[in-house]
Amino acid sequence: MIIKSYETNKIDLKKFNFFLLYGENEGFKNQIIQKYFENKYLNKIFRYDEKEVLNDKDNFLDNILNKSFFENEKLIIISRASDKIKNIIEEIVDKKIEDIKIIVSSAILEKKSKLRTLFEKDKNLACIPFYADNFQTLNGIAIKFFREKKILLSQESVNLLVERSRGNRQNLLNELNKIENFSIDQKKVSLEEVLKLTNLAENYNVSELTDSCLIKNSKRTANILNENNFSSEDCTLIIRTFLTKLKRLSKLHQEIYDQKSVDEAITSFKPTIFWKDKESVKKQIHIWSLEKIKKLIIKLSEVEVLIKKNSANSINILSDFIIGQSK
Repeated sequence: MIIKSYETNKIDLKKFNFFLLYGENEGFKNQIIQKYFENKYLNKIFRYDEKEVLNDKDNFLDNILNKSFFENEKLIIISRASDKIKNIIEEIVDKKIEDIKIIVSSAILEKKSKLRTLFEKDKNLACIPFYADNFQTLNGIAIKFFREKKILLSQESVNLLVERSRGNRQNLLNELNKIENFSIDQKKVSLEEVLKLTNLAENYNVSELTDSCLIKNSKRTANILNENNFSSEDCTLIIRTFLTKLKRLSKLHQEIYDQKSVDEAITSFKPTIFWKDKESVKKQIHIWSLEKIKKLIIKLSEVEVLIKKNSANSINILSDFIIGQSK
């Protein structure tokens, strides 16, 4: 059964146990998985790549058919799917298991795709296509984001962000997060600041740099610093991104202290932590205690003051600090 992606909020998804999500719009696809599925299953999610399933089919099916494995409802997500997995899905469907939900996620599938045809024609299977966003859709997403975050930008700045996302929702979301991190202590962002921030689009994401440092991956951190041409203007964004990540870690520790498990704290955290970032955040929680976080925030503030006094040498000062923290 075909369900339009923009109609998912109107559909009773409890009616289906099998979902095919396909198409080029990875950003929108990830949003739907997060909102309608992951948030409801907390630590009951099992992830597979199609290759894992195909290489060890018997073990995969044993897990699904084993009743003890599913004492309560569980969610299985199979990524990078193709027609190769069709027969396995049919085999599971025939078993009429009701206490699991399976999401099959795929890139673009041609109309003659056997996997797509299976989900489209069976009224008990849900098929949701995700097509590329247009300018109007992305513009609306950006405007809504800034309205909710109470960040002031001109329409010209919003247009620039949408244009630089190149029609990709995930790219736009990354750019919106940059602006949010930058505006941590100010609520108005100028066109000039947006231009500087989005010039980093060709570099590694600043978020990846800070995450690599916080999980103590010194080799990855050094590679990102060496392979990018960060400027002195970029230092402000990097520092504010660090502060945002550290404040998030501090709040997560408080949630855990209040009797939540690590998985529950991450899943229920607002603003939402996307699934692709969850493993990194888990590692950060284990590495950085609340006391260490407080000390790092103080050090980061000292580095920011030092940078302002030595702007000509700012990127070297910040790079030394980041490398030191990643060891």
